[in-house]
Amino acid sequence: MQDLTRDHGPQPFDEQMTRWGLSNHDLVDASEEQLNHKQVQKARKGRQLTLHLMQKLTRAFNDAIVSHLPKAERANFVPYLHKQLFNYAKGYDAARTDSNEALLPK
Repeated sequence: MQDLTRDHGPQPFDEQMTRWGLSNHDLVDASEEQLNHKQVQKARKGRQLTLHLMQKLTRAFNDAIVSHLPKAERANFVPYLHKQLFNYAKGYDAARTDSNEALLPK
């Protein structure tokens, strides 16, 4: 029987990846740390991750966004924190508004 306490369902991380038009491969390419497609997929599907992996994914996510933004808009980008992307992270706030809303691709 599967341990349901470690499966948290689709994450805000997955929604943000879609909103920014990023693929799993974009994150793997943007990461300067060892990150693989399987880790990104687990994060998107809601499998519980360690704090270290959540932070690694968040850094890669921020780097991928910055690399896709026009140079003029990069200074306006506010990096995401892991607690904004994973609903089981300590300090997660579902009511938080996205400070990068104006930078999202149309």
